[in-house]
Formats: sequence, structure tokens, C-alpha cells
Amino acid sequence: MRAIPNTTITVLRGTTLDEFGDEADNATVAASGIPASLIEQVRQAFTPESATPRVVRYTIGRVNPDTDIRETDRIKDERTNRTYIVQAVSQTGGIGTTSDLRLDLKYTT
Repeated sequence: MRAIPNTTITVLRGTTLDEFGDEADNATVAASGIPASLIEQVRQAFTPESATPRVVRYTIGRVNPDTDIRETDRIKDERTNRTYIVQAVSQTGGIGTTSDLRLDLKYTT
């Protein structure tokens, strides 16, 4: 299945050490202008401590199967300027077809 792109993204990769010696994300651009479909979804979650439902928002991305994108990369939505951490990259396919890459994304500031 091929998703219809609704934006373009920039892939950010790499880390650096800050002044305290801690690892921090840097803004090295690995690729830009990549067509992508980003869809925010909502689900309800319950915890053992409370029967009150919580609303959990998460974002799913889809890109072409030949896109070089990895877990722990960050992507920047070029339309909204929002940045997401790529938590997982997966791909399902049938016989004789190659499906889009599915990206499980978490919004970051």
C-alpha cells in the first residue's frame, strides 16, 4: 500500500556532547524534502491505578520503502515545523509488493 503524502520531512541524525559531557541531539540533516504521510491518531488507555480513561495521542508516518530512516533519527515536518523522534521503523509486504515504511513517532520539543 502506498500512502498519499500530506507533507515533506527532513531527517535529522546524530548526537554531540554538550558542555557538561552529556549526549545531546544535533541538527545534522541526513536528508530533506522527503514526501511523507503523517497522521495523528488517538486512543484511550486505562491504568491499573485508575479506571478513568486517558487520551493518548500518537503519530504514524509513512515514507517510500527506499528512504534511509532509522530508529532514533528525528524528523522535522516541513509544513508544521514539528519535530518527532522515530521510535520504530517497520515494513510489511505481500508477495511481489513492497510496502511503505511505517514510522512510529513521538512528538518532541
